[in-house]
Amino acid sequence: MKFNKQSGQASRLLLVLAVVVLVAAIVTFMVMKMVEKPAKPSVPEPTTIPMPVYEQTLSNIRFIFEAAIDRGDVLRKTQIVNKQYDFASQKDFKIGNPGAKFIIVTIGAQNVGKVNTEKGVWTIENIVDSEGREFIPIQGYAASPWTPNPDLCGALLKPAFDPTPCVKIYEVSKESTGLKIRVVSGKDNKAQSIISGKIDTAFIDLIVK
Repeated sequence: MKFNKQSGQASRLLLVLAVVVLVAAIVTFMVMKMVEKPAKPSVPEPTTIPMPVYEQTLSNIRFIFEAAIDRGDVLRKTQIVNKQYDFASQKDFKIGNPGAKFIIVTIGAQNVGKVNTEKGVWTIENIVDSEGREFIPIQGYAASPWTPNPDLCGALLKPAFDPTPCVKIYEVSKESTGLKIRVVSGKDNKAQSIISGKIDTAFIDLIVK
């Protein structure tokens, strides 16, 4: 009986010690969690926004944005710049589609090389919007009264002269945004390259006012 009494007391002592150790472990864990530094919140990667491009160089020709003017749905005879046309008999030119507008674009081209370029080696082409839709320049008589005479698009460029302006008129959707214009030069600034389809191209952003 004495042995059993001592054995029971030992068991209770071991149980008490086990509980004390367990409680101490729990308290230690909780204290460590309380003093533990919180994890840094995840920071999303910054979104890279492409900067607008107002100048591009293809071989020895630098293309520079100069102007993009919104003329609404009418080119008025009071805005004629080509003096070859009789102002008195000329009429306003109204756009055919109510969802479109006229934009007059001027891009300068400058020779950054050391010798003259060939004539017809460069030009500006279509306007492209953020959805990839393309708008071609108006050709022929319809736009001629509102574009300079002579037409300098593709003119011979002499080294280090001021940029030569190329002016074209476009019908563009009123819904279009993020407008850019495609600039073109023959490979190595050779006119024969354009004829054979060997060209360099780039895009210049437009600020339409």
